[in-house]
Parts: sequence; C-alpha cells; structure tokens
Amino acid sequence: MATAGIPQGVLVAEALGLPFVYVRSAKKSHGLTNQIEGRLEKGRSVVVVEDLVSTGKSSLAAVDALRQAGANVKGMVAIFTYGLEIADLNFKEKACKLITLSDYNHLIEKAAAINYIDKNDKQTLMEWRSNPQAWSNRFENK
Repeated sequence: MATAGIPQGVLVAEALGLPFVYVRSAKKSHGLTNQIEGRLEKGRSVVVVEDLVSTGKSSLAAVDALRQAGANVKGMVAIFTYGLEIADLNFKEKACKLITLSDYNHLIEKAAAINYIDKNDKQTLMEWRSNPQAWSNRFENK
C-alpha cells in the first residue's frame, strides 16, 4: 500500500525473494495513469503489507484494486491495528484475512503492566477504542 507500507513491503519482498508492487490510493492523472506500480501478472498470489490498520478502508481499497487487476489476494499483514469493530466488519465483507504483529489491546495491557499508564488512563483509552467517533465528538462540541 502506498506510501507508508512501502518500506515494510519492500523488506518482506526482498527477504522472500519475491517481486514487489505498490498500490496508489488512486490512479495517477498523468503518464500511464497507473494505480498499481510494478509488474503484476494476472492470477499471481499476493499478500498486502500495511503499517497500520484503523477502519481498513484504505487498505481494502488496495485489495480491491489488486483483485480488479487479476491478482489473487491471499490476505493482508500489518504491523499494528486498533482492532476496531468496523475494521473487522470491513475485512469480513471483503473476504480478506488480516494478520497483525501487534494491536491496541496488547499495547494498552503492556503500558499498564509497566506502569506507563494508570487505571484511569487505561479506562479512558479503552473507552476511546470502543467508539472513537463518539469519544471524539465529546471534545469537538466544547
């Protein structure tokens, strides 16, 4: 996924000796007007590499573009996810498996375990995670 996932994607492709392509958020408005950069053969199996997944919307747009180009998307790997319910629903709807190295719950638990945050902080952070938009709206209206 362009652009934040490019460094991780390149490293994974290089380590596995596999080709690398990246997906722009939209087709270029000039030149070849590519959305996918690199050589992608139809029917080729691919795994999308991301840095961060929140709702999954932009990540899954890349999956859609790859599928439209004839790729067999096996799933997505990411460094981190907030584990939002909407992301789970979005990935299920697109029939795309997501595997992450870490997630919000583990981050908060570790922060609490090493006393980086206290009980009140943990409660606030978990409240945000349950409904980020509603939580944010409380502060925007002040």
